[in-house]
Amino acid sequence: MALSPKGRRGFTAGALALTAALALAACGSETGTSSGTTGASASGAASAAKLVQPGKLTVCTNIPYEPFQFKDDSGKIVGFDVDVVDLAAKKLGVTQNIVDIDFAVIKSGAAMAANKCDVAAAGMTITPDRQKNIDFSVPYFDATQALLAKKGTGATSLDDVKAKGLKLGAQASTTGLDYVKKAGFDPTEYADSAKELLALQAGQADVIVQDLPVVLTWLKKPEVAEKFEMIASLDTGEQYGVGLKKNADPVLLKTINDAITEAKSDGTYEQIFVKWFGKKPGELG
Repeated sequence: MALSPKGRRGFTAGALALTAALALAACGSETGTSSGTTGASASGAASAAKLVQPGKLTVCTNIPYEPFQFKDDSGKIVGFDVDVVDLAAKKLGVTQNIVDIDFAVIKSGAAMAANKCDVAAAGMTITPDRQKNIDFSVPYFDATQALLAKKGTGATSLDDVKAKGLKLGAQASTTGLDYVKKAGFDPTEYADSAKELLALQAGQADVIVQDLPVVLTWLKKPEVAEKFEMIASLDTGEQYGVGLKKNADPVLLKTINDAITEAKSDGTYEQIFVKWFGKKPGELG
């Protein structure tokens, strides 16, 4: 997400234990998804990797964050991030098990420190602050932010939003929020992307900042496109990574890195990208 570098999405190290004890007990629902492959090499990788639950790659995320992770009509969690992580699960010869949990608990590293999950895939931007508590995979997505506004504002930039006195909203704990705060704004914060969009639709905000792919996905919905428009993109230079516990298990980290790198070289990554975004990598902006 780019949550607080979006694409997206801090706690101090001393607060991790308390956060884990409180937040993990209070929130988090598990949904199994996808099947891993079997075979000697996969079994070997799985036995060597240290996993929270044997036979499962447990993944923390925060939904909804379409098209990265969200529930389809059947209630199954699907999305770009899900498919990317599934590549690693298959390499390990295990199934992917998804835990829906508050993003702040993910980005702080508390979820993985408390062994709630092995990895986090939540549209999460790699940032220096996050790297203090989380290890990241190689980047798997180049992210940027966008402004979505009700039609007719006449605004085409953050400067216009300020000059016109428009009400700005942002998703809590995200990089989009950080970005507009650094630009001098004090936006209203919303717990997740769905609540942020609802606030815009209800007139509680005139403009919201969110990851570009999320905004483009919203605009595919007729009820959104009819009344709202993207007024600007913000090139923030962000990259998403899969998060792991600090001082991550080297086998697990290598498996994830290899899965991403190989997918980019053999065309699998491009197929997944086109599946969820309708365009090839580099063509979204």
